[in-house]
Amino acid sequence: DTAFHQTMPDYAYMYAIPYELYEKYGVRRYGFHGTSHRYVSKRVCDFLGINPEGSKIITCHIGNGGSISAVKDGKCVDTSMGLTPLEGLVMGTRSGDIDAGAVTFIMEKEGLTPTGVSNLLNKKSGVLGISSDMRELDAACKEGNPRALLAEKMYYYRIKKYIGAYAAAMGGVDVILFTGGVGENQSQCREAVCDGLQFIGVELDKEMNNKIHGDEAIISTPESKVKVVIIPTDEELMIASDTQAILNK
Repeated sequence: DTAFHQTMPDYAYMYAIPYELYEKYGVRRYGFHGTSHRYVSKRVCDFLGINPEGSKIITCHIGNGGSISAVKDGKCVDTSMGLTPLEGLVMGTRSGDIDAGAVTFIMEKEGLTPTGVSNLLNKKSGVLGISSDMRELDAACKEGNPRALLAEKMYYYRIKKYIGAYAAAMGGVDVILFTGGVGENQSQCREAVCDGLQFIGVELDKEMNNKIHGDEAIISTPESKVKVVIIPTDEELMIASDTQAILNK
């Protein structure tokens, strides 16, 4: 699940902590959802009829768990998850990015052990920590629940922020791709994330976006400088094809 991300340069995968911790324990960014990011980044090139070489693609695997990758010339150059799947986006029960100082502060105030704080950040945080279970969020937002609306805004905002960061890291973007349970099926999420990205050339076809649920489709306008695309992920197919290739060797 981390293999696709092994092409990241060292300045992207290293943490600015004492270097000996990397040498002793391998503490660095590894990334996850690699099988999904690899499949969709390859599939979108076939779907659009473009060459991976020369393409700058941002793949957004959005669901209860979520991660974003920057894929340049067919290779991953950065990804949002880190040593563990905790880093990055706001997720269903994971906090995503958080100040390490806040973590030690909470540990001290709450008397938490390392296991306790890991449980807090991985299983009791994210959308659940702010509002409710991810499956109940949409209904709570429609009812006007302020905490649910806050959780939703935080969830969407973090995705948008990473897209902007990766567009900067790659010196532009040609394709923004949505996949995963939320990315493939929730038109509201896609619209909220794309809103405000007009400055990098994103023009969403809102009517098309609202029609698509779980199908391959281009949901940007013909005039959009950046293609916005939905590609349902197929991690099982990627694993099977890799296995076949190994056996054939």
